[in-house]
Amino acid sequence: MAITLHLVTAFALLLFSRVYLVSCLPKPPRKKDGDKCSLAIFLGSGCGHTSEALILTSALDFSRYSPRTYIISEGDTLSAKKAIALEQLKAAETCSNGPRGRQDYRLLTIPRARRVHQSLLTVPPMFIHSLLASIYLVTISPLLEKGTRGTPSVDLLILNGPGTCVTLCAAVMINKIIGLPSPRVIFVESFARVQSLSLSGRILWYCVDRFIVQWPGLSPANGREECYGCLV
Repeated sequence: MAITLHLVTAFALLLFSRVYLVSCLPKPPRKKDGDKCSLAIFLGSGCGHTSEALILTSALDFSRYSPRTYIISEGDTLSAKKAIALEQLKAAETCSNGPRGRQDYRLLTIPRARRVHQSLLTVPPMFIHSLLASIYLVTISPLLEKGTRGTPSVDLLILNGPGTCVTLCAAVMINKIIGLPSPRVIFVESFARVQSLSLSGRILWYCVDRFIVQWPGLSPANGREECYGCLV
């Protein structure tokens, strides 16, 4: 009986919060083709996933997709160096074509959800720690920053496979459930996944706005997967 009462109370509070937030927070203006778009990219491992994510990012128009936020797992100094190197390369290209503009990017670090080969028994505490950090980044921080009420943390979030992607996407889903502005999420499955989806892909398949694969075998006729060939 007590458990049922707690569940009903929690549901009522969630419903009240959603109604309050939807009615009180202004809706962000709808983006048009060509409008500036703030972007966040999660860089996962410093090696394969990071390289693929940065190749995808390098193909974008930096003057349009700005500011850019590179989200990095705690202790992943290699991904940070690679992101900075990409920004410096793009700045040099811009400088050669005209006056050098301000480098509009930042690096943010969140705890890992799981380490490679980590025992599943020890994952829950790390996952919760990573989830709380993701919620702060996606939900709380935009509410605390002056002048950002009613706008999402970023307009677009790109994920491509590492386990910590799950906590970031979970934070976005929490925003959607309670009615807070949320970024659109695109998941790009790794080039290495030819015949089957990764564990992160199988989990996020239900949650993201667009799900992109790079091999036709991963795109069934009636599935929601989109395939544009090899992107990296």
